[in-house]
Amino acid sequence: MLGAIAGDIIGSVHEYRGTKTTQFELFHPHCQFTDDTVLTVAVADCLLHRKHYVSTFHEYYLRYPGAGYGRGFAEWASSRRTEPYNSWGNGSAMRVGPVGWAFDTLDEVLAEAKRSAEVTHNHPEGIKGAQATAAAIFLARQGRSKQEIRKSIEQWTGYNLSQKLDEIRPSYTFNESCYGTVPQAVIAFLESEDYEDAVRKAISLGGDADTLACITGSIAEAFYGNVPDFIAQRVMDLLELRLRTVITDFSHRYLPDRKY
Repeated sequence: MLGAIAGDIIGSVHEYRGTKTTQFELFHPHCQFTDDTVLTVAVADCLLHRKHYVSTFHEYYLRYPGAGYGRGFAEWASSRRTEPYNSWGNGSAMRVGPVGWAFDTLDEVLAEAKRSAEVTHNHPEGIKGAQATAAAIFLARQGRSKQEIRKSIEQWTGYNLSQKLDEIRPSYTFNESCYGTVPQAVIAFLESEDYEDAVRKAISLGGDADTLACITGSIAEAFYGNVPDFIAQRVMDLLELRLRTVITDFSHRYLPDRKY
């Protein structure tokens, strides 16, 4: 799951900047974790300790109120609402990464991804974006090829994953929807050569940079087998103890070969 968090942190300084290149300083001095990290860790916490998603999301929002949440989520969490608000935004996909690691079958992954999404994002597109991301992570960690992952996600979701980044990039702009983020993030992974290249390619689209890199990074970690040590160490150094503790505990249970 550190792949998602690293993508968020690296992409944080590119938010709203429309970066259209892969040539940038990987860790800018102003890089920081955002709501993508906070809610990814919240999902991991729920899976580790069998917590309820609604109360845990409220808890994490109150603990990290300035992390840059979308307006809909911020209004939902600050008012302690318990009913979903029919969102189709990419927040459901950015936070779902841990689900792709915590189960042994694709059916279980899809079911839990739906549960994690629908407490806020109960719109069909919000649920589909979360399920597509979690499924890609699961298939990648199962050793499926990129072609197999592409075919499976296309057949199940109807997403068009045949476009090339060079075709998407010129006209692509900030987009907070699942259907305007998840396919592009998956394509960035499909065209990548390694973890770092995947994150750079996601950011180079010039869209919702931290979320694109978070989703792409979560899949790339599963496919390439790890987050490079120098990235993992820098990311852990930028997180506070509470977040690091959940990441470490989750990794010990579900990713025992990791060093975090």
